[in-house]
Amino acid sequence: MELILLQKVVNLGGLGDKVNVKPGYGRNFLVPQGKAVPATAANIATFEAKRAEYEAKAKAQSDDAESRRAGLEGVSVTLRANASTEGKLYGSVGPRDIAEALTANGHKVGKSEVVMGEGPLRHIGEFEVLIHLHADVEVPVKVVIEPEAA
Repeated sequence: MELILLQKVVNLGGLGDKVNVKPGYGRNFLVPQGKAVPATAANIATFEAKRAEYEAKAKAQSDDAESRRAGLEGVSVTLRANASTEGKLYGSVGPRDIAEALTANGHKVGKSEVVMGEGPLRHIGEFEVLIHLHADVEVPVKVVIEPEAA
């Protein structure tokens, strides 16, 4: 399936690139999310007519992500969780918990922006979690998990 990208997509291409993807990926993810359109003659002409508008929108999103990254540089968030005496949590700390804690500290972060490559955190201690703000903008945030006071 041949598509024209309307924004940068990680590991696929940038704005205006013509890419060939599997039909399911294009039909079920890229097109409904507004990240791409089918590469028909009419869509190519429409894209070229609106290219400056798409580039301005992409620049604005990138600038917004950069400003958010500046606000998140060096941020540390502390979470309290129920834990055993050995330091193992009863449950886990996931992306939603981290996003809510960061939002409570004044940094608006969505659950989908928190990248936890090794899965949820299940022990007390200090961890570094990646916040993915844009295709090119990521910032590490320190997460400290402490046991709840009994």
